[in-house]
Amino acid sequence: MPTEIDKLSLGRFTRALSNRAGEFGIRLRKQDIDGLTGYYALLSKWNSRLHLVAPCSPEQFATRHILESLLLLGHLPPDARVADVGSGAGLPIIPCLIVRQDLRAILIESSQKKSVFLRAALRPLSHREPARLLVSRFDDTPVPPVDFVTCRAIERFRQVLPRLIDWAPPAATLLLFAGPDLREQLEGLVPVVQAELIPGSAQRFLLTARL
Repeated sequence: MPTEIDKLSLGRFTRALSNRAGEFGIRLRKQDIDGLTGYYALLSKWNSRLHLVAPCSPEQFATRHILESLLLLGHLPPDARVADVGSGAGLPIIPCLIVRQDLRAILIESSQKKSVFLRAALRPLSHREPARLLVSRFDDTPVPPVDFVTCRAIERFRQVLPRLIDWAPPAATLLLFAGPDLREQLEGLVPVVQAELIPGSAQRFLLTARL
């Protein structure tokens, strides 16, 4: 059975969020921190069973997973429509949905097991703007009417990237988390790519590409 996370770990996570948000250019309200802490507690509860993310400290989770995901917010205008491909643990889109109530999102995840977690993680947000979960491979899914396509981690990303570009809606903007190899590949496939170095990293980027 899933195990509960201890209060000490939750406290360490919360402090790391508060103390390091400024490094990422992010301002968090108390309600944001409460919502993100609830998400962390839920993910930690199910992680040993579903292997959603690699084991890490509360501080690493706060920075590597949550604050990095929230870098997307600087690129998403009000009422943005987003398709998150390979949602897995809900990263990057669920932290963004917790902080921004106006966002409308479609989460696309092929794993039935991971979809169980995603439904549970979306449940506290059901009173906000719509977020739909599709349990399918993205290229078996009809192209959704969205403005942005996000992806943080997907199996065999380099092989999948050309298919993702072909699948994405015309004039959509890709927001991808990537290392230097994927950056180079995307720059060879899309005319204009902007790369934002992730705070605290020397080789990991948030890539922005308008199709």
